Amino acid sequence: MLRALWLGLVMLAATGPARAAGDIDTCRNSTAEPTARLAACESVIADEKITGPSRAAAFWFRGDSLVKKRDYDGAIAAFTASHEIAPQNINVINARGIAYSYKGDDERALADYDLCLQLRPTYGSAYNNRGLIFMRRGELQRALDEFDLAVKHISNDQSRYLHHYNRGRLQGLMKRYDASLADFAEAQKINPDGPQVPAYRCVTYTGMGRFDDAIADCNAALAKSPNNVYGLTSRGNAYLGKGNLDAALGDYDQVLKINPNYVRAYVGRGQLFEKRRNLTAARADYRSAANAVAVRREDIDTTLARAVAKERLEALLGTAAPAGKASPPTPQPAGPRKVALIIGNGAYRNVAPLDNPPRDAKLLASTFRELGFVTVTLAPDLTRDKFFATLHEFGMEAEKADWAVVYYAGHGMEIGGVNYLIPVDARLKADNDAETQAVALEQVIASVAGARKLRLVMLDACRDNPFEKTMQRTISLKLVNRGFSNIEPEAGFMVVYAAKHGETALDGDSLNSPFATVLARVIKEPRIEVRKLFDIVRDDVWKATNRTQQPFTYGSLPGREDFYFVAGK
Repeated sequence: MLRALWLGLVMLAATGPARAAGDIDTCRNSTAEPTARLAACESVIADEKITGPSRAAAFWFRGDSLVKKRDYDGAIAAFTASHEIAPQNINVINARGIAYSYKGDDERALADYDLCLQLRPTYGSAYNNRGLIFMRRGELQRALDEFDLAVKHISNDQSRYLHHYNRGRLQGLMKRYDASLADFAEAQKINPDGPQVPAYRCVTYTGMGRFDDAIADCNAALAKSPNNVYGLTSRGNAYLGKGNLDAALGDYDQVLKINPNYVRAYVGRGQLFEKRRNLTAARADYRSAANAVAVRREDIDTTLARAVAKERLEALLGTAAPAGKASPPTPQPAGPRKVALIIGNGAYRNVAPLDNPPRDAKLLASTFRELGFVTVTLAPDLTRDKFFATLHEFGMEAEKADWAVVYYAGHGMEIGGVNYLIPVDARLKADNDAETQAVALEQVIASVAGARKLRLVMLDACRDNPFEKTMQRTISLKLVNRGFSNIEPEAGFMVVYAAKHGETALDGDSLNSPFATVLARVIKEPRIEVRKLFDIVRDDVWKATNRTQQPFTYGSLPGREDFYFVAGK
């Protein structure tokens, strides 16, 4: 991809500035240190006297650097600038297509790949990249047609390796196992030590029922990258197929410890729990998988796993034991069975602690007990692992209930369009650490999903981002330093923010936050339907904070039933 562009670079005339000539030398040097190279390319871009291929190449390298930082908008702008200078350079157009694809804009990506092929119908990389998009979409035959053309138009050993293992991966998904193995073998001839072949061939062998071969391949891939969640999950799936449930469980648990949001591991573990007839745990894992945050550019394995989760969850919902069938230790109250999880995170280890959340949590836990909730779980100062475990356990409890309510007080923020709740042990040195160190709001919503009637999440968490001064920016996605972004949960759920999106919730001047104080008072009043209740809470918090904090409610509850925390006298 680089060679054609760098060959086009030219030196300035001998009469030009010596520094500019040196900058061009560094900018075009593919072995130069990346930071120094980028600085040189930026210097070339800044010098308007430098035109033609040298300037185009400098914009190309800026774009390539921004792609690595996941600043896709910036990369697209840089590639576009390069394309305007050198409109026939298909490498630049292809690079811009890749940036569009990473951003999740597949249509513009396909348009760029199409333009590449108009300029050069034998450009294999464009066929390969189109095939990847169709494979992610689940259009497998269409993807195969593209990969066939990519293999037909191989230009070098790198593309031979890439195009064959991509086609091999696809053919494994299509259960064309012999063809898949042949492609992997061809790729491995080019690069015997490449980790991609064993990582993906492991999946093909598992589909074939050759579980020992699958485990051997996964082991080979994991020897190079021991904490790779894809390889660990694939090996867990092979162990599961072989019947070694303990080994499979070990791999799934390890993956979820590394990345508690990894869909494939939840699905594999859910299938394992089904084999062990632990259907409650299986349903909880399937819910976690089905409701996990969907990234903009989700790979085909995750998409397929999420579909399995939704299918198995639907199939298993009829197997849940009705509430009240088990023998409870104490008599159950009349009316709907209600459970609540109350979380107060204040003892943060890597930023200043918060005083109010633990007190707010105690206040609300006491309030819900007074309201007759069967189970009220008070969970203060949750670390990441404990946070996920607590949500998982509560999800199983919610499945036996009519009402499931979660209240959270602590730090929360939005990064890249995803709302995160922050465990007390989070470090968040970089913005993308949230993907593995924090808890996506979707996982909290999933924990109440099993309840039969009312599913409610309350977030008293819209505080300033405490990591703002030290957090490294590695992605160009929107990072909100004040509060959460808005959310539109599916029907049957209600999510209540203590402050409107993009605003901060206040601690107030008393022992409890204004939201917790008002909620604990209003929720005890009789005959206030829950929708109206939160309207009253909004108005009273707005008044108590001198019109500086306005709670906001998203979602909708079932319309044919009214819900009362206190039914009346």
